[in-house]
Amino acid sequence: MTWPVLSIVTFLPLVGAFLILSIRGEEATVARNARNVALWTSTFTFLLSLFIWFGFERGTADFQFVDEAVWLPELGLVYKLGVDGISMPLVLLSTLLTPICVLASWESVKHRVKEYMIAFLVLETLMVGTFSALDIILFYIFFEAVLIPMFLIIGVWGGPRRVYSAFKFFLYTLAGSLLMLVAVLTIFFYMGTSDIPTLMEQADMPGSMQVWLWLAFFAAFAVKMPMWPVHTWLPDAHVEAPTAGSVILAGVLLKMGGYGFLRFSVPMMPQGTEFFIPLVFFLSVVAVIYTSLVALAQQDMKKLIAYSSVAHMGFVTLGIFVLNQQGIEGAVFQMLSHGVVSAALFLCVGVIYDRLHTREIERYEGLANNMPAYALVFMVFMLASVGLPGTSGFVGEFLVIVGAFQASSWIALLAATGMVLGAAYMLFLYRRIIFGALTKPDLKRLLDMNWRERAIFAPLIALVLWMGIYPASFLAIIGSSVEVLVERYHTALLQTEAPSLLALLGG
Repeated sequence: MTWPVLSIVTFLPLVGAFLILSIRGEEATVARNARNVALWTSTFTFLLSLFIWFGFERGTADFQFVDEAVWLPELGLVYKLGVDGISMPLVLLSTLLTPICVLASWESVKHRVKEYMIAFLVLETLMVGTFSALDIILFYIFFEAVLIPMFLIIGVWGGPRRVYSAFKFFLYTLAGSLLMLVAVLTIFFYMGTSDIPTLMEQADMPGSMQVWLWLAFFAAFAVKMPMWPVHTWLPDAHVEAPTAGSVILAGVLLKMGGYGFLRFSVPMMPQGTEFFIPLVFFLSVVAVIYTSLVALAQQDMKKLIAYSSVAHMGFVTLGIFVLNQQGIEGAVFQMLSHGVVSAALFLCVGVIYDRLHTREIERYEGLANNMPAYALVFMVFMLASVGLPGTSGFVGEFLVIVGAFQASSWIALLAATGMVLGAAYMLFLYRRIIFGALTKPDLKRLLDMNWRERAIFAPLIALVLWMGIYPASFLAIIGSSVEVLVERYHTALLQTEAPSLLALLGG
């Protein structure tokens, strides 16, 4: 395409945000118009992003839809966007979930609606920019700026402890990202370029330098995913965030950590990656098992799903660092699947929270009697979360286990226990709130899902089944980029001297 479709998709939400900013009038009128502008802008952005899907050339690892312009000529920096088989599906995931979040907030957000919708449209621009930036400085700007609207969404429209949770989220992620800024500047001045495709192909930094740079990037990406033990901000953020905030947090923001590992840590610092593989394996296995056990003990639905997210992202890090085709393909597929399934699970919680205003599991039972459509929708995403064959959750986890088995049968065995524990806590949740006798008077008065809620879940159900039944349509896009990534990684290991512990200590 000759027109800059990727730049338009990236910045169109900002146009909608400025339109909402200009709305004046009575509060009710402003709120209604703000919702409509946000919905139409985000929907049109998603439809426009489909041009990227249909126009994307399969079978190549090259970056496509590249938009480039001089940004800061004095420093040699350029504005450069583009997508490959790893980033393109994440861009579409971001554009899909944003209009869903707007619809999910249609009735539940009643104050400062104008500012709320502006925050989500700004957030959409920053998310798409993070996944499509091909300049390392530009990536850092998008990556860090995401914190601002998300901080406001949690801190202004969240629950009773929203300020505490918002600051905890902000400080955790900012602390890691400051170390990444040092690493970004080091790479820029050492390599003399900020172009990401060039840096991915020229992994010729000294091995000891790669180790320290890898740790700096790891500090940012591990917190963002989040990996155990720096995951403690996530349950608090999810519990206090509004439903749509939890959807974006679990569906998109957590994927920025995994994307960062694939875009920076593995291709640019292969010796550093090789040096820390045992550490990542250990942290991933602990995350899968420990947080699954913690999820079993939860009585708050949002906390249970939040801890399950940490466990599922443990599969992602494990798949990335086994560094073979099946493992990394499974990790990318799992990121996409988890983005849809976890978002849908938080939406399911939001449906009944809007009716009863509590997330305590023990307050619910027997909802299948008067909310059969809700019970069916919840069942689809619950089964996808536990990895039932025929759903998206099975494909990603299966490929990760296959890839992990090639690296270590023990690692694969320990990771597979997470699938068993995942089935335990999700079935526990579903049985408690859906089945049983409908005896509580307030539960008998609950109405089943309305047209708006059904419209929210319909595309997510279709996507979960599409990815589970016909995964080849996604793997055909992901595969070529992963193949080149793995090949470059193993080639670069042979060309760079392995770091020694003595060199790292300055000896």
